[in-house]
Amino acid sequence: MPDPIIEINDLHLSLVGGAGPVNILRGIDLRVEAGETISIVGPSGAGKTTLLMALAGLEPATSGIIRVAGTTLNCLDEDALARFRRAHIGIVFQSFHLIPTMTALENVALPLEFSGDDKALDRAAAALKATGLAQRSGHFPGELSGGEQQRVALARAFVTEPALILADEPTGNLDQDTGMMVMDLLFSLQQEKGTSLLLITHDTSLAERCSRTIRIADGILGASAEQTS
Repeated sequence: MPDPIIEINDLHLSLVGGAGPVNILRGIDLRVEAGETISIVGPSGAGKTTLLMALAGLEPATSGIIRVAGTTLNCLDEDALARFRRAHIGIVFQSFHLIPTMTALENVALPLEFSGDDKALDRAAAALKATGLAQRSGHFPGELSGGEQQRVALARAFVTEPALILADEPTGNLDQDTGMMVMDLLFSLQQEKGTSLLLITHDTSLAERCSRTIRIADGILGASAEQTS
């Protein structure tokens, strides 16, 4: 059996608040196989986003082990984590997180340029074409609609051909029709590339498009459910 893309063992993560430490994740165990699509659902404050941030190496574990793409994140310093993210992980946020002073093309090329790719602009242009935005490559985020901005964010997430995409409520700032178009594109790119996907969503219909749904409440994972369709 090939190695899983994600393997988490007894993950605990606490953050310091005004009243002292707050236990966000409390003993998470999770295994995700390469190419799987997983939806993560649960109430606000359950720990969904914190779990994704831990998988991206953006929030350090208090205890436990996190392995992604065969690498134990607990052993990496900040510089190594940044290199690891660029090589293996694409992240799609609810709020797009595009740099307003850079064009769509420059935003998509940025992770490639950080990696020293001398074909960064060419690869970014191809990624924008794949999202239907070739004609908007020279526009700045403020000149794009919300749906177009999220499509730029998708192009940026996939441009490095990562093993794993982490998507946190990617349709949260979009109307229903635009959100559905963006999700169709996300799943299309995922299938084309064979990328593993972890999707946080409150939308049941989106959760059901994934191969498996995992529920989280109070920082604890419930039993996962395989989708029947």
